[in-house]
Amino acid sequence: MESVTVSPKYQVVIPRRIRDKMGLRPGEKLQVVGFDDRIELAPVRPMAEMRGFLKGLDPSFEREDEDRV
Repeated sequence: MESVTVSPKYQVVIPRRIRDKMGLRPGEKLQVVGFDDRIELAPVRPMAEMRGFLKGLDPSFEREDEDRV
């Protein structure tokens, strides 16, 4: 686990190992999500990059409502 320091301007530097692993580039947008006691950053990816990310997922499931067809 890596740690970072919050600057007086509330900025943080993402460690190189994490940037390289995630393929982050300067100027790339990140979504910031705050949970109870933690902060998560998620890269904003273009929809074109999302194509096929659910490949192999089994789409069959049973519905709870019997009145649905």
